Amino acid sequence: MRMLTFSAALAALVFAGAGAAEAKGCLKGAVVGGLGGKMVGHGKAGAAAGCAVGHHRANKKS
Repeated sequence: MRMLTFSAALAALVFAGAGAAEAKGCLKGAVVGGLGGKMVGHGKAGAAAGCAVGHHRANKKS
């Protein structure tokens, strides 16, 4: 239950601060990666990888 509350609060912060240009893609990727990583026991590593992938995809030219 504590993790669900933390995840909801983190998601609210991400969507509230989504306008920051420096963190383009990183915050959303970190949330998704962190939640996915938490399911397999590696939340911090998932968040770091999600941030890197999200940032890369946000800056990639279509």
